Amino acid sequence: MNDKEVTAYMESLSAGAIQNPGKEEMGLEALTDLLARMGNPEKGLHYVHIAGTNGKGSILAYISTVLQEAGYRVGRYFSPALKDPWEKIQVQQRPIAKTAIREGIAFIAECTEQMAAEGRKLPTVFEVETALAFWYFQKKQCDIVVLECGLGGRTDATNVIPAPEVCVFAPIALDHMAILGKTVAEIAGVKSGIIKPGADVVSAQQLPEAQAVLEAAAQENNAELYYAETPQKIRYGIKKQSFDAGAYRKLEIALAGVYQPENAAVAVTALERLMARGYRITENKLRCGLLKTVWSGRFTVLQDKPYLIMDGAHNGAAAEVLRKTLDVCFPDKSFVMILGVLRDKAYTEVLRCLLDKAVQVVTLTPPDNPRALPAIDLAEAVQEYGVSVTCADSVEEALELAQLLSGKKLPILATGSLSWLGRLEEAIKSKKGRL
Repeated sequence: MNDKEVTAYMESLSAGAIQNPGKEEMGLEALTDLLARMGNPEKGLHYVHIAGTNGKGSILAYISTVLQEAGYRVGRYFSPALKDPWEKIQVQQRPIAKTAIREGIAFIAECTEQMAAEGRKLPTVFEVETALAFWYFQKKQCDIVVLECGLGGRTDATNVIPAPEVCVFAPIALDHMAILGKTVAEIAGVKSGIIKPGADVVSAQQLPEAQAVLEAAAQENNAELYYAETPQKIRYGIKKQSFDAGAYRKLEIALAGVYQPENAAVAVTALERLMARGYRITENKLRCGLLKTVWSGRFTVLQDKPYLIMDGAHNGAAAEVLRKTLDVCFPDKSFVMILGVLRDKAYTEVLRCLLDKAVQVVTLTPPDNPRALPAIDLAEAVQEYGVSVTCADSVEEALELAQLLSGKKLPILATGSLSWLGRLEEAIKSKKGRL
């Protein structure tokens, strides 16, 4: 199978699955069938499984980087991708090779052709990507795989795995309410479905209603639940931050954002549970791994003089912690903002949290996404806050306009959704290359 045939096969899958990866109502029947025909590659691996609302990706990055630093061959699977759709499947932080994509998808296509001939339910795009990930992790003989739920938990495609070593929960808040539930307790109920007997459970500090659900699920599965301690003595910064977590003093991370010490503390607690299970991780490797961790899209500084920062704050909870970061790191600064959102997200909450820090807003329509809110509609919503706004026809034009409006003085913030930030990062690199 060549690259064009891979693309054609992926495009032949259900358009509805592309729009709703991991949708809870879809169930796991088709993926379970597919994996059985592939020899169940998911069953021979060890896992850390991560669910939650905000912070999953960062927690995955900390855990996987520390494990790699400690000498383990680590697979990781996350979503969404920022640049290339296949970058979400990685071993040792290197995306899956094109040759492996061709080989793996050809194998999967053979299996799904058999399923179609038998009148069986066919897998979605996200389920095929997930099956490819398991096949690749087995092929590369990974010691451990760090998995991020695509959406929800109980019937998310990633939940076909056997009991993981550790189930990890980032903070749970309101998001994807049309699919997961209208309350935090309902959403927590869906996400708690990743808890299985034999796994340890690690959680960030949660809202009381989410905490009650996680504790009940852990008890039902005879799983021990451990809460990450709140980081202490935090020293915030844009290029480096430090904090105390549990028995560790002055841990350092290079990821910016006031929420990152909490994410790192959750990762540390998960790593401690792995140590208790026999994984060899020294304090020095833990410290080095935390500091080496990189994760694009969450308060990522793309340039300075002036600062240009991207952060995929796509719901109210994420926007609130982004606002706190802006107040801590830029207490007296106003921003030029580039905004692009998806229409099924709570973008009005994002506007409410952030727009009083803006002197000018440039709106765009996130490219190549049918769920995108048109730039003109977003501009109308921004105008209700009395902020000057202009529409851009592309990510590249939005960048140009924002830099003109900045006058090389005002910092620029790009936010609203992760879906277009990879394109922004590429546009900045391209522009630097022309200078």
